[in-house]
Amino acid sequence: MKQLQSKLFCVVLVMVMMSSVLFAQSKVGTTAAQFLGNSIGPKAMAMGSAFVASNEDVTTIYWNPGAFVQAEKSEFVFSNSDWLVGTKFRWFGLMLNLDNENAIGLTITQLDYGEDDVTTVSMPDGTGEKWSAYDFAAGFSYSRRLTDKFSIGGTAKYVSQRIWNESANNITFDIGLLYVTDFNGMRLGMSMSNFGGDLTLDGKDLFNRVDIDPAHSGSNKTLTGKLKTDPWPMPLLFRVGVAMDVIKTDMLRGTIAVDALRPSDNNESVNMGAQLGWMDMLFVRGGYKSLISQEPVFSKDLQQEGLSLGAGVKYGLQGLMAVEVNYAYTKFGVFGNLNTMALSISF
Repeated sequence: MKQLQSKLFCVVLVMVMMSSVLFAQSKVGTTAAQFLGNSIGPKAMAMGSAFVASNEDVTTIYWNPGAFVQAEKSEFVFSNSDWLVGTKFRWFGLMLNLDNENAIGLTITQLDYGEDDVTTVSMPDGTGEKWSAYDFAAGFSYSRRLTDKFSIGGTAKYVSQRIWNESANNITFDIGLLYVTDFNGMRLGMSMSNFGGDLTLDGKDLFNRVDIDPAHSGSNKTLTGKLKTDPWPMPLLFRVGVAMDVIKTDMLRGTIAVDALRPSDNNESVNMGAQLGWMDMLFVRGGYKSLISQEPVFSKDLQQEGLSLGAGVKYGLQGLMAVEVNYAYTKFGVFGNLNTMALSISF
């Protein structure tokens, strides 16, 4: 059985490596639903988003849906970030560990762009209306432990983007697996995210009155036509990672993690991070995102995400549940810094 697990994992890793052939041409910024690539949870963000081989909490549903069944308890998490240029990024996650062999999860992701005044050429100060935009995703996940060391899982997500009266909707899928080796508990993880069809905006503002024959008089100038928008693909993302506890005593636990990423709409990169926990109560974390990237030399000064730091505190309530608060600070280049907080309750 162990040989079969190892062979299966190796085959999957080879398939992921071979997938790079599909993305030989740079396609930076050519997909819809970019919010699906935003890092989730201050734990992962503080560790440089190197989290695909983690099996710690409910946020692993996002990073690797094959791993969250290995969390010991059920958990609820709410995470909030003051995102770029005044936007709000929120994530809700609920994971129920049914019997230590099966687990289900529910997640909600929301990026709120706020609202602004509607202006026209004739009314530059505003018409009195407001327009808004938001991105939204809701997912259902299932993860199963095949053996004590190998687990697999997947997520089905409903994805929606809206700007004023136009919207686009789609269904996407994530898959992932996690293998715990016999070498000091080293964990190997792999996931593929956002596999699905294209998004195409549609809505009432695409209807316009047109004159189909302006060169001749007598035609009906009040005919209604509809503008056609182009479909945009989903941001397919492959992740492969490794994590290991390099320190594991009754008081201290130190973890290091490394992830390699292959997105369909950007360049390859490597993330690294570490966590040190004391008595499973106090945690400090640090990491670096896009430590190794294939970006051209001229674009290095424009690189956004990099160094990240964070901390957390966990308090158990009479053995019934535990409450945990985590914080992450992330440098984001010309956009300033990101601050992310999360409250989790495990039971």
